Amino acid sequence: MTHTLHRRGSPESLSHDFPVLCMVAMGINNVGSKPALQEFFRIANRHNPANMGSVTANVIRTPLDDVIANAHNLSQAVFTSKEDVIATLKDLKDADLGISIIVSGLVDVVDECCHAAGLKRHTVEFSLGIWGKTELLPADDVLEVTTMCGHGMVSPRLVESVVADVRAGKVTAQAAGRSLASRCTCGVFNPVRAAELIAAMAAK
Repeated sequence: MTHTLHRRGSPESLSHDFPVLCMVAMGINNVGSKPALQEFFRIANRHNPANMGSVTANVIRTPLDDVIANAHNLSQAVFTSKEDVIATLKDLKDADLGISIIVSGLVDVVDECCHAAGLKRHTVEFSLGIWGKTELLPADDVLEVTTMCGHGMVSPRLVESVVADVRAGKVTAQAAGRSLASRCTCGVFNPVRAAELIAAMAAK
């Protein structure tokens, strides 16, 4: 799974950003998997997720019960603390859903979470960054926000616009973060981290 690998930022900022995915393998365990995907949401919801979603809807703009009811092939949540990730992984281990669990984040911190939950990681996948005409990219601080939506549903211009609104006192950074998160339909955009990044940009 690659769409959560390309998040950018300092180690300090990324240490508060942990997407956790529950993903079926098509043709292997997708048939009859909906109850397990729904249970993933129930487990994740017990441990303070910043956002959750499933392909077409997230809990920022859709009631939780509807998100759970419409779980489809991939259920996702994002957390802001490793303690919550550890608690989630412990519950998922006990639940033994029979579906792959993917945790994105700083490798050493994710390893700590797995160890604390009594798990051993199976695989590590790395992003090698962006190659090509990088001078055409938005500013690094904008990319820290936009790369939290791995499908590109949060545009750089929109980030710049909400930063300007926060700077002008038209909206809070927290409201701006949630507004951006509502556009990331799969639910891995972290509105808490987004608010922190937006506030820092607005203060410049």
